[in-house]
Amino acid sequence: MALPSFIKPDAESWLNQFQFKTQITVRYCETDQSGHLNNVSHLIYFEQGRVEYLNHLGIGKTIFQEVSDIMFVAVDIECQYLAQVYFGDSLELGVRIGKLGNRSMDIEYYLSTKREGQDVLVASGRGACVFVSKDTAKSVPIPEHYRDIINNFEQIQVV
Repeated sequence: MALPSFIKPDAESWLNQFQFKTQITVRYCETDQSGHLNNVSHLIYFEQGRVEYLNHLGIGKTIFQEVSDIMFVAVDIECQYLAQVYFGDSLELGVRIGKLGNRSMDIEYYLSTKREGQDVLVASGRGACVFVSKDTAKSVPIPEHYRDIINNFEQIQVV
C-alpha cells in the first residue's frame, strides 16, 4: 500500500519529526467481531492524542474549558489503515502540527506497534482544526500565544 502524500520525504524521516508520543493499549470494546481494531477507533485515538498533545503544551485546559469564548474544532480528518491491529496490542501514537496557518492547523498522526521486534506503522492520519467563535460560529485567527507555544515546541513557522 502506498503511503499518503503528507508523509514526506519518506516514512522514517516523517516519523522522526514527532516530538509528542503517547501509549495506547487496544481494549476489547474497540475491536470488531474478527478481533481487529474497529476502523472508528483509530479516529478516537487521534482525538485522544490531540487532547493529550494540547495538554502537554499547557494550553489544552484553556482550549477545552466551557468558559472560553472560542472552540477548537476538527474540520476534516483522514486515516490510512496500513496494517492490522488486534485486541491487546500496545500502540504508540504520535501527534504533531504539520502546518500552522493563520486560522487553521494541520495535525498529523501515526500509530505504530512492535511486531517480531520491529516497529510497524499501522496507521497514519491528518486533519485540519480551527478555532471558532462561540458567538458567531465563524473561524477566528489562532490566538498569538497559542501560535507561539506551538511554534516553540514544533519549531515551525506560520505559513
